[in-house]
Amino acid sequence: MSVMIPAWVGDTLTPVEKMDVHRRGLPHKAISVFVMRGTRTLIQRRALSKYHTPGLWANTCCTHPNWGETPLDCAHRRLREELGITGLALRHRGQVAYRADVGGGLIEDERVEIYVADAPSDMPLDPNPGEVAAARWIELSALEAEIAAHPARFTPWLRIYLAEHAEAIFAA
Repeated sequence: MSVMIPAWVGDTLTPVEKMDVHRRGLPHKAISVFVMRGTRTLIQRRALSKYHTPGLWANTCCTHPNWGETPLDCAHRRLREELGITGLALRHRGQVAYRADVGGGLIEDERVEIYVADAPSDMPLDPNPGEVAAARWIELSALEAEIAAHPARFTPWLRIYLAEHAEAIFAA
């Protein structure tokens, strides 16, 4: 079954098949979520079966809304589908845009709605192995240091978020 996501073809937002969007490098809608515990954030290592950037570390979750799905509903859905997380209050932190080559002839040209949530210390995780190879909590300063030391271990968008948008995302 093909997934249709909101993408701009010229000036018109229209449903386009997800792989076609990435092959053509069309600008499209996306969401990214950062789940926090104080100054620590939950990051995930993408499953090795992912169609791009397999095995790389990313923020808590990110994806593309389905055609007709609101960004907020999409963010809640993907937290549940990827990590088994439910019941968090998501705070919208604005929109960022980036364009990145993600390998295999695929381009992400995203208009991303960013959400942040605070997690209780007893929040259970139930990672979906088809989506997530591993998950861990990390201090933001340690994450920045790891990215600086080993950038190839992290997704392009996580590197961009921390380098260019950290203040907007993580400001209290």
